[in-house]
Amino acid sequence: MEGNGGAMGELSAAIDHLAVEDVTQIPRMELAEQLLELHWQMARLQAQIARRTGVRV
Repeated sequence: MEGNGGAMGELSAAIDHLAVEDVTQIPRMELAEQLLELHWQMARLQAQIARRTGVRV
């Protein structure tokens, strides 16, 4: 279960990082990259949860 905690920690850190940033100060390309990475982290976490619980999404 340690891998899941790590993924959850990374996701939480990414969300917190974006939450405190002034998005008007971030170049659009960098913001798009951050949002895309956040999306993939959430998708990976969702897949891990589905595998561990038997839920299909």
